Amino acid sequence: MQLLGNLIWVVFGGALIALLYYLAGFLMCLSIIGIPFGLQLFKLGTFALWPFGHELVSRVSEPSGISIILNLLWILVGWWEIALLHAGCGIVFCLSIIGIPFGLQHFKLAIATIFPFGKEVL
Repeated sequence: MQLLGNLIWVVFGGALIALLYYLAGFLMCLSIIGIPFGLQLFKLGTFALWPFGHELVSRVSEPSGISIILNLLWILVGWWEIALLHAGCGIVFCLSIIGIPFGLQHFKLAIATIFPFGKEVL
């Protein structure tokens, strides 16, 4: 079921979402200051490409002071807007019974994009 869900997800927009995360991550990595943010975008892109069967969980040693500061900077820079877009897509998908699994994946992505530092994809 996870494989089928991921294949449908990729065909109907997951590949585009992941490509946009990868592109934004590449652009962020062009500057030294943006490298930590770019790496988080690469992680989110991988998570957005295959969300069924994967979870974003906190690392054992988290939250550390650095990850909290970087998460605050992440929110202040404006990446919270991406979380709102994912939440909005989740609401739209959940309006139909067929779209509920995809809406739930968008909600997982919304949570992941709010505080990406100190997390890892399992």
